[in-house]
Amino acid sequence: MNEQVTRADGSVKSAVRALAILDLLTQSAEPLRFPEIAARLEYPQSSLHGLMKTLHQAQWIDFDEGTRQYTLGIKAWEAGHAYLRGRSLAERAQPFMDQVRDELNETVQLAILDSGRHNVYLAKSEGNQRLVLESHVGARLPAHATGVGKVLLASLDNEEVRRRIGAAELEQYTSTTPRDLDELIGRLEKIRTDGYGTDDQEYTAGVRCVAVPILDHGGDVVAAMSVSVPVVRFTEALERDALVSLRSAAEQFSRALGYRGAMTA
Repeated sequence: MNEQVTRADGSVKSAVRALAILDLLTQSAEPLRFPEIAARLEYPQSSLHGLMKTLHQAQWIDFDEGTRQYTLGIKAWEAGHAYLRGRSLAERAQPFMDQVRDELNETVQLAILDSGRHNVYLAKSEGNQRLVLESHVGARLPAHATGVGKVLLASLDNEEVRRRIGAAELEQYTSTTPRDLDELIGRLEKIRTDGYGTDDQEYTAGVRCVAVPILDHGGDVVAAMSVSVPVVRFTEALERDALVSLRSAAEQFSRALGYRGAMTA
């Protein structure tokens, strides 16, 4: 039988069956053997073998040679993790971002790290100041030049940071942008010690920010939240207030994501 046949509704038969396998393993509380999968889905064993092999090779499912059982693979975990970091994460973050905005009347942003060296902004909450940061949800900026970006990079080890940057030259936006990889890693080390990061006009002249990490249930950094302020309003007192407000919101948000450990003071 041609597994690539298109059904009346326009869907591809083999794709529908592959998704049904993933759905079955997602819903099952226990690992499943091949005969159990075949019986529940009522697929011909010949075609099911091919689908299972394809999903296993692509790491969407795992197979234990000892028990002859199948479970979801690393790709399924990565997909679910990406979903939580994306749309769902932004929606869940908004009340905590609004809380910081209401306390400071300044722009608050949430960002994640992509698979390379850029941070992507997922959400934004603006105060009613006349002079505000020009930015938008969906923007991708080089992580080495932003507060949220450096906080996200600091969650990686130095070897991974070097791998992601590779041989690329760090873009220089202002005189305070990190000039090279060694300088960047020095700043990341400070962030790891302090538990927060800053942006001293490193991407946009006239704008400073403070940023803190957001942790998931396993203690991994899944996002960063920042307060961005024009330098004309950025005082030491405001920086202290921003850090207190951000840390409080970040702890509440991290707890909402299931984190139960101690937050950095």
